[in-house]
Amino acid sequence: MYTIATLEDLRRHLNLGDGDSGSDDALLRALQDASHLIESATLRRYCPRVETLEVKPDRSNPSALILPDDLLELRAVNDDGGAIDLADLVALPRQGDEPASILQLKPGAVLRLGLSPVGSVSVSGVWGWHDRWSQAWRDSRDQVSEHALSVSATQLDVTDSEGADEYGGRPRFHVGHLLRVDGEYLRVTAIDRSTNRMTVLRGVAGTRATAHLRGAKIETYAPAPAIGDIVVRYAELMLKSAGPLNLDSSPLLARMRRLTA
Repeated sequence: MYTIATLEDLRRHLNLGDGDSGSDDALLRALQDASHLIESATLRRYCPRVETLEVKPDRSNPSALILPDDLLELRAVNDDGGAIDLADLVALPRQGDEPASILQLKPGAVLRLGLSPVGSVSVSGVWGWHDRWSQAWRDSRDQVSEHALSVSATQLDVTDSEGADEYGGRPRFHVGHLLRVDGEYLRVTAIDRSTNRMTVLRGVAGTRATAHLRGAKIETYAPAPAIGDIVVRYAELMLKSAGPLNLDSSPLLARMRRLTA
């Protein structure tokens, strides 16, 4: 399951009450379809993923690495000679919390590409698009409770699944939520509110499932508000429409389209 917005987001948009859960499966399918449609239309991904991508430098201008995707967080860069000191790189453009599209080497730094004409550089980090990355992860005000979470466990117990997060949002956990625990990403697929137990997919978005101690902090991912809003609106249209949607009618999607070389 992959959704940008959550089931709770769409239910609120449609003004559905707590008892109106019979259509939840259809709502989730619409959210998944809308998420994939919008990402395909804009050539961007709006949920973060951890990955190492290969970048082919332009040998006529080897001081600038044109990235194949939006880079939210740089973790490592390696060329044919090994690791590059991240202090020798500048992520551009420098526009607040928005992602980078170019890595520029500082004066004096060079790429070691060897003799191969198709030499590449590996760039490891967190990829995706968000306009306020430093605020993208919210403290749920909850933690792994009852017992530690093993590597293979798919049931996550929390203290209060209906409580408020750090911004006062209730409930703090939604079906479809992307969670972060000690660096591992998890996706919520079901919630039993009576037992405060969530069913989760482990090690998603390029991360690896690891064991987590009782009391480990749980964070929830909040996509850029404009993107989350357009996902639920397109999901609503998909639920009501019998034919294909006209994506060209959205100025936001046109502005968000990623330019590629």
